[in-house]
Amino acid sequence: MSDDAGKVDFDLLKKVLVEFLRGEVARAGLDRGIIGISGGLDSALVAYLAAEALGPDRVTGVAMPYRSSSPESLSHAELVASETGIDFRVVEITPMVDAFFAGEPDADGLRRGNRMARERMCVLYDLSAALGAIVLGTSNRSEISLGYGTLFGDLACAINPIGDIFKTQVRGLSRHLGVPAAIIDKAPSADLWAGQSDEEELGFSYEQVDPLLHHMLELGLSRETLIARGWEPEFVDRVAGMYRRFEFKRRMPLIAKVSHLVAGASYPAPRDAERE
Repeated sequence: MSDDAGKVDFDLLKKVLVEFLRGEVARAGLDRGIIGISGGLDSALVAYLAAEALGPDRVTGVAMPYRSSSPESLSHAELVASETGIDFRVVEITPMVDAFFAGEPDADGLRRGNRMARERMCVLYDLSAALGAIVLGTSNRSEISLGYGTLFGDLACAINPIGDIFKTQVRGLSRHLGVPAAIIDKAPSADLWAGQSDEEELGFSYEQVDPLLHHMLELGLSRETLIARGWEPEFVDRVAGMYRRFEFKRRMPLIAKVSHLVAGASYPAPRDAERE
């Protein structure tokens, strides 16, 4: 869309993402989408895109609060559903999560947060089967690049319309589409516990890291060049280290190759063949 992380043709980006959703859902043989609506910005944007691509009557948003979730998150999820006109459901995950940890009382916050994220995805995939809907992803490129997500939890999906746009671009496109300012302007949070903040956990803001990720990944600049352009060596090394460390979250599970055709790697995709 642009050679600069901060400059995007939002009309064109919207058109591309809407057509992507419409086409990929149809190629899957389905006509409905389902989204986990957290009350945060990423899922709000995907709800707006899906409602336009498929029609609001063909999109289901599911809020899945835990007992420690912020009440504001649920109210913002309800606001997104109201503004887009999509079907909206609430599934409380506290009983499922607490039942598991009754036998693991010493589990730390990381384990509990991962369990919540995976429980939510279990709910979405079960409902997707009941509704004949495909699960739409809500992780952006910044999170994916930094490994900031739970494998088989919030990172799981069948189709992701925003996985190749940075968080700052998510904000810009959201403003362009009319997502409520209360959702756009609040601090990003996975809402895994009271007061949890994504940027506090990461140790930097998306406004700080997105330009670096753009120059590192999109433009392919070396460490030396990035430092010469003004980024602190420690920051460059930290972000590059996170990108390398969490590579396993960005790929399918590795399969030992003992045949000519490896599932998911060597088989030609029929939809790609159709385009040739």
